[in-house]
Amino acid sequence: MSDKPCMDKDRRNWLIATSAVGGVGAAAALYPFVDSFEPSERAKAAGAAVEIDIAGMQPDEMRMVEWRGKPVWVVRRTPEQVAELSKIDGELADPDSLRDPAQFTPPYAQNQWRSIKPEYLVVVGICTHLGCSPTAKFESGAQPSLPNNWPGGFLCPCHGSTFDMAGRVFKNKPAPDNMEVPPHMYLSDTKILVGEDKKA
Repeated sequence: MSDKPCMDKDRRNWLIATSAVGGVGAAAALYPFVDSFEPSERAKAAGAAVEIDIAGMQPDEMRMVEWRGKPVWVVRRTPEQVAELSKIDGELADPDSLRDPAQFTPPYAQNQWRSIKPEYLVVVGICTHLGCSPTAKFESGAQPSLPNNWPGGFLCPCHGSTFDMAGRVFKNKPAPDNMEVPPHMYLSDTKILVGEDKKA
């Protein structure tokens, strides 16, 4: 009888130890599952939608956000820049964005503005030639590396491709296509969601 309490104590210690180990094991097994509720950095880089705030943007201003590792530009065009878009179709390689529209231009941007709202352009800031990043050349008129009748737009300094204020490529340039318009939608008058367009 003197051994019984000692055995009960040993058994209790053994049960506590195994329960603790089991609890740690269960928590370790559960962590990846719970952690999966939050999108990883890899998932975000692979295409998670990102918001961009356009509150207070002035005409001729550009803001940038990164989506899928690519720069996405939002440009607020001036009324003059919007009006100019309809006047230069003859100088553009694909004015109506008909070349491979599924890849470069979603249906709601297949218009002369290539946008949901004429005032705002949302475009991936990458040249469709070799993946360089064009520079903003919004000021119209003669400038180095640009024609004298330059209407404003983007210049890729690597090989000279030029794009208008809707990201449409000019004729006889190395870039084969217009700049990409990413899927996007307006969450409000001041917020754009890039990477998703269910409401567009």
